[in-house]
Amino acid sequence: MNESNDRPKVNLADAIKAKLEQKKQQNSAKPGSFQAGTAKTLKTQNNKKPNNQRRRTGGS
Repeated sequence: MNESNDRPKVNLADAIKAKLEQKKQQNSAKPGSFQAGTAKTLKTQNNKKPNNQRRRTGGS
């Protein structure tokens, strides 16, 4: 309990901003790291057409 009393209270929004800023600094320090804007947009892999042979031929 004494440990929590020793630390000053920090606003949650300020803590999150500080953590994000720290991550940005770490990522920018790494050369050749992944850049978010350079990635290609992912496309769906649902390219297979449904088989509509039964509908065309009248079914069974």
